[in-house]
Amino acid sequence: MSTAVVELKSLEKVFRRHRVLDRLSLDIHPGDRIALVGSNGAGKTTMIRCILGQYRHGGVVRVRGMDPHAARKEVLQHVGFVPQMPPPLRMPVQELLRYSANLVGVDPSRMTAIAEAMGLDLGEAARKPFSKLSGGQKQKLLIGIALGRDADLLIMDEPTANLDPAARQILFDLLAERLDSGMIISSHRLEEVAPLVNRVVEMDRGQVVLDDKVEDMVDPSVRQGCRLKIGGRDEAFANAIREWGFESADGLEWTGVVAGPDRLKFLGVLSRYAGRLSAIHMDEGNDR
Repeated sequence: MSTAVVELKSLEKVFRRHRVLDRLSLDIHPGDRIALVGSNGAGKTTMIRCILGQYRHGGVVRVRGMDPHAARKEVLQHVGFVPQMPPPLRMPVQELLRYSANLVGVDPSRMTAIAEAMGLDLGEAARKPFSKLSGGQKQKLLIGIALGRDADLLIMDEPTANLDPAARQILFDLLAERLDSGMIISSHRLEEVAPLVNRVVEMDRGQVVLDDKVEDMVDPSVRQGCRLKIGGRDEAFANAIREWGFESADGLEWTGVVAGPDRLKFLGVLSRYAGRLSAIHMDEGNDR
């Protein structure tokens, strides 16, 4: 009997005579943290929707041994999903949390706790329609719903797109607690998700063209204490660095914490102010 969480065999999908998935085969095992990459039109979203049971298709899809189209309710009990485009729901946030928790048989406080830990003020948002939330608020709520439950498989489509650095750190910490789950993290940019994964699957024209292990995955829970010094006060730099939670007593020396998986993204921000920086020091594993 297969140990795979997901099995795809000769998966095919055609829309209006256009072959979107072309005999695609892929297995996902517990602990596989897959970066699913490829250009627009490569078939990533269609493959995900087949796994979620949203499409009829040729070939075979199995999630925990079940056909997700024929047994969709049972399959979705085991899958946490964060879409790239939030659904246009008018349901109030509080009601959406209750409904989502009831579907999978968990206490809604688990979902609420994660959304609030990521910075969503549910006291202010609870009675608002979901559709009225900002992009970042929607993302935090959807992550809370997906991770505030027991799931053998997590599927996340551009999960950090609308998140501030503090919320991304919380997400990285949560993912670090899910090392035994299968994960698919879809992105157009490998560098955005590479530190979170241990396997890269690239798609092109409905086929897998690369399936490779990542040996040097960054521990998502790692934090790096960082100290910066600039040659003179700079309001633009101060505004940019405060968004990352950095603090300064004099506007010249700044201290803060950067999540390990966010290191390259953070250094990219600093590169815009290279002419102002006089010192950078980062200590892995430190909190200040």
